[in-house]
Amino acid sequence: MLLGASLVGVLLFSKLVLKLPWTQVGFSLLFLYLGSGGWRFIRVFIKTIRRDIFGGLVLLKVKAKVRRYLRERRTVPILFASTVRRHPNKTALIFEGTDTHWTFCQLDDYSSSVANFLQARGLASGDVAALFMENRNEFVGLWLGMAKLGVEAALINTNLRRDALLHCLTTSRARALVFGSEMASAICEIHASLDPSLSLFCSGSWEPSAVPPSTEHLDPLLKDAPKHLPSRPDKGFTDKLFYIYTSGTTGLPKAAIVVHSRYYRMAALVYYGFRMRPDDIVYDCLPLYHSAGNIVGIGQCLLHGMTVVIRKKFSASRFWDDCVKYNCTIVQYIGELCRYLLNQPPREVENQHQVRMALGNGLRQSIWTNFSSRFHIPQVAEFYGATECNCSLGNFDSQVGACGFNSRILSFVYPIRLVRVNEDTMELIRGPDGVCIPCQPGDVLVMDELGYLYFRDRTGDTFRWKGENVSTTEVEGTLSRLLDMADVAVYGVEVPGTEGRAGMAAVASPTGNCDLERFAQVLAKELPLYARPIFLRLLPELHKTGTFKFQKTELRKEGFDPAMVKDPLFYLDARKGRYIPLDREAYSRIQAGEEKL
Repeated sequence: MLLGASLVGVLLFSKLVLKLPWTQVGFSLLFLYLGSGGWRFIRVFIKTIRRDIFGGLVLLKVKAKVRRYLRERRTVPILFASTVRRHPNKTALIFEGTDTHWTFCQLDDYSSSVANFLQARGLASGDVAALFMENRNEFVGLWLGMAKLGVEAALINTNLRRDALLHCLTTSRARALVFGSEMASAICEIHASLDPSLSLFCSGSWEPSAVPPSTEHLDPLLKDAPKHLPSRPDKGFTDKLFYIYTSGTTGLPKAAIVVHSRYYRMAALVYYGFRMRPDDIVYDCLPLYHSAGNIVGIGQCLLHGMTVVIRKKFSASRFWDDCVKYNCTIVQYIGELCRYLLNQPPREVENQHQVRMALGNGLRQSIWTNFSSRFHIPQVAEFYGATECNCSLGNFDSQVGACGFNSRILSFVYPIRLVRVNEDTMELIRGPDGVCIPCQPGDVLVMDELGYLYFRDRTGDTFRWKGENVSTTEVEGTLSRLLDMADVAVYGVEVPGTEGRAGMAAVASPTGNCDLERFAQVLAKELPLYARPIFLRLLPELHKTGTFKFQKTELRKEGFDPAMVKDPLFYLDARKGRYIPLDREAYSRIQAGEEKL
């Protein structure tokens, strides 16, 4: 602003007082501009104008389509119907586990059967049905069928158990629960606490003794259901499609609402921004209860006619074999996944695939180049689009380490802003007028001179491990309950050679006595694998602040190094499934990457 005022002042003085010709005035302004640092703008302009124009065109294209679909009250099922008309007999989904291929017509028929069946059972537009199932073709067909009827699907994380699982089912107000046979034991554990009016349906192998009473086998019921499309629900592009559960600041998962327009916008920005093609084949080994697997991956199938290969769970040893077998051209990743692949011994199959793009988020700058060069992947398509966020970022030109960009010269085209949050509660900070308070790029998100954005590791009350966000509040509550309400502080610590932060729990134990073998057994039933603390520290007492919050800064700084920590330390042995003492020898093995965590 000061530079702009100076330029205007020079213009007026040169023309009105000195009465210089316009040519000399122009040169004077140019020299002043460059001498005041304006040359940086010219440098930024030259380096980013092509990127920014392309990004702007992509954004305008997607916005135009969104406005059109809003007017026409389109929904994801309606858009999928047009995809079916374009590619009726093309393969839509392939489930690697059984090598099952579904064409777009078959997916359409299955989802219509789901819609008609649920309608016959009394569900209607606006109702909620929960889906608790591992990855497979039926997962997509089930939530798509619910959407055809206008029923909102609550997609439950398959790692959740007991209190967290019950919380999701209760708060969703689901009228029906469809679960995979592989999840039957988890449902049995909470069956007594479920609402008696909740209808239970099991999909997959059928063992009546292994499921709760009153559960019905869904698969044969769907075969008898009509395959015609039910009457169109009164739903528009801004109405709810499904719920995805993310880590909550209160200690329990919270539901993020995904509306039809959000689903389309996120999938379309990725499709157009990264120059995908309808003949691409996507390898999707990410959980379908998350937005990366279900929107970014499956969305390309439903909306753009691409074939998607679904794998139940990621396997580092089989990853490239699958890509070769199914001729995949795009693979999805999270940061940890890439490191696991790099840790595998080199194999000839790495050089036989046709993958041209790796699509995902969380790939660290330190391994970015090694990953793309070793596996011969021309394009790394890094993006950021949190489920509960109303905007997305894309690294459209493969800038190493960046999760996206914000134009420095055309910022008005995509006016995203960073806003302040309370670091203790992670709640938004608002001004007296109720509006969020803007801030400059800080410790979490960093912007360079060209507008590229880079994420820093999280250090607050949520940390990331094994591709999942871990809520320290949730883990602290569970551990405290299991340890007779002892004081427990949970935090993330860095471990060499791993992505994210490993969980560590400091437990107040004045006597130092704790049955760790039993503790590990009970913990396995209470928390998903990614949320179980890798390290334990037993100390006489935990220091608190004046507001009774645990002081974690020093604990986090000391980490799990026996040379710095004089209290008893333990780590979770992955092979033995129990906590064992962490001495200097074990610490050295962990530091060298020789101990599997």
